[in-house]
Amino acid sequence: MNLATPTGDGRPRQPAHRLSEVLGLYPLVREDQLKTLQKCGLLHPPDVVGGERFVEFADVAVIRQVNAELQRGAPFRSVLRSCVASQSGQLALDFQVERQPAKVLTLRRPPTSTPGRMSVGGPGRPSAERAPADPAMAEQYFAIGSALDDGAAEKRGEAAAAYRRALEIDPRLVPALINLANIHYTDDHLIEAMALYERAVALEPDVFEGYFNLGNIHHDLGRYRAAEEYYLHALAVNPSYAEAHLYLAVALEKDGRSDEARPHWRAYHTMAPDGEWAELAREFSD
Repeated sequence: MNLATPTGDGRPRQPAHRLSEVLGLYPLVREDQLKTLQKCGLLHPPDVVGGERFVEFADVAVIRQVNAELQRGAPFRSVLRSCVASQSGQLALDFQVERQPAKVLTLRRPPTSTPGRMSVGGPGRPSAERAPADPAMAEQYFAIGSALDDGAAEKRGEAAAAYRRALEIDPRLVPALINLANIHYTDDHLIEAMALYERAVALEPDVFEGYFNLGNIHHDLGRYRAAEEYYLHALAVNPSYAEAHLYLAVALEKDGRSDEARPHWRAYHTMAPDGEWAELAREFSD
C-alpha cells in the first residue's frame, strides 16, 4: 500500500508497508525493541490507517538490518550501537567491551538514616514522604530478589517480581531500584532500565551503581558525551572502580578524544594489572 500524501512534519511519503507483515518477515525484532529504535531516532513512528500500522521503506531496511544482526547472535545493545554508528558515520573500534551492570549486593543505609527511612536526597535534604509502613518486609523482599538474582535467565522473572514487591512497600528503596533496572538492562528493555536508574540517582545522589549503569546505557546507544558525564559521576563516588575507568576510556576513544582517554587507560592498567583488558590498556595509554 502506498501513501501519497505528505507526513505531518512535511516529509514526502515513501512507499509504506504493513508493520505486521514486516515483523512477519523479520520475526526476531520485538515490539519493545521497535519502541527503543524509535526513541533513538532510528525509526519513524508508524502511520496508522484504518487501525493498521504502516512503516516506510527506509524503516523496513533498518528492521531488516536489526533482524539480521540478531540472527547472527548479536545482543540488541550491540545492534543499537551498530545502527547508531552507521547513521552517524562513526567508525567502530576494533575491540568491543561488553559492559555488565553493577549490582547492589547488600542492603545498605547511610549513617544518618533512621529505621524505616532510606537515603533519598543526600545530606540536608530530608524526605517529605512518609516512611514505609513495614520497612522490614520491604527489605525481606529485596533479600529474596537478591538471592534469586544470580544471573540465571530462568530466575530473572521471579527476582524482578520480588524487587517490585519491595518497591510497592518502599518506593524509595534504592538498591531494589538498581537491581530491578539491571534486569531490564539485561533483557534489553533500555528505556525502563534508564528510568529506574535515573530515579535511583535522584533519590540518592551518591549511588555509584546508578551513575555507572546509566553510563553503560548511553555508551550502548552511541551517546558518548552523555556516557562520559555519568562515568565521571560514578568515579567521583568510587574512583577506585577499575571498570569505570576502562569504559570511560573506551567512550572517549570512540568520541575521538584519545588524549583525554589515556589517563583512564593508565588507571585501569594500574588498578587491574591482570584484568582482561590490561594489555590493551597498556597499549592505549602510551
